[in-house]
Amino acid sequence: MNFEGSYVALVTPFTDKLEVDFDAYGRLIDFHLENGTDGLVPCGCTGEAATLSHAEQKGCIRFAVERVAGRVPVVAGTGSNNTAEALELTRYAKEVGCNGALLITPYYNKPTPAGQIAHYTTIADAVDIPIMLYNVPGRTGIKMTPDTIATLAKIPNIVSVKEASGSVDQVTEILERCDITVLSGDDSLTLPMISVGAKGVVSVAANIVPSDVAALCRLAGADDFAQARAIHYKLARLFKVLFIETNPMPVKAALARMGMIRNTLRLPLVPLTGKSLDVLDAVLRELQLI
Repeated sequence: MNFEGSYVALVTPFTDKLEVDFDAYGRLIDFHLENGTDGLVPCGCTGEAATLSHAEQKGCIRFAVERVAGRVPVVAGTGSNNTAEALELTRYAKEVGCNGALLITPYYNKPTPAGQIAHYTTIADAVDIPIMLYNVPGRTGIKMTPDTIATLAKIPNIVSVKEASGSVDQVTEILERCDITVLSGDDSLTLPMISVGAKGVVSVAANIVPSDVAALCRLAGADDFAQARAIHYKLARLFKVLFIETNPMPVKAALARMGMIRNTLRLPLVPLTGKSLDVLDAVLRELQLI
């Protein structure tokens, strides 16, 4: 399985009672199918997986697979800092027909490179599903080195890495060492990362501008950097404002302003308010999204 293009880091909409809002979830998925998103990533960091129960996470994954019905790949967020839990969720993703699994580097307990390799190897050996590593030291407190990624890339079903360390040098060093598909984990770095060999993005911004992010990836992948750069600059302020506060607070506020979901999050995250919301609104108006 080759993961290329624009994969959306899908938000999880909630009702006013903070239950998963599957009606809104279905509408969001349809929105992506209609607007050129290349793949869906439910239950990642943007999907607030940290505050979903395992039953809810499984429900979201199954719902996404069934709603998509094979039209685009579904890569389920199944990571945990507990290898046994990650293994269970990854087995479930395989069972319900996901095309891949996104596995975040174990957070909080901060394993050494040897522990990271053991974690991923245990899961990859047990579940025959394409695996996307997820390197996001800003969330986990630990970074996977290019050497660690190169070691893991030798495992046949570890095929990709979502690289969110904020470093184009990191992408360069990974691709110097191994043949693995790199996807940007930062919207603002998608274009520069593709310029050195990445194949796309797992995008927060695609939640609200799916056709633009897909076009940027498609054009840059075809070496049409002039047109891709025009989209990059068009969206540059949006990329920045979507991280004005902790993700997914801004993107959920944006989707709510667009009338697509309620602006509800589970504690300890809270809805975007005040000056940050005003700044977000200004960018959304500039892009004629509200």
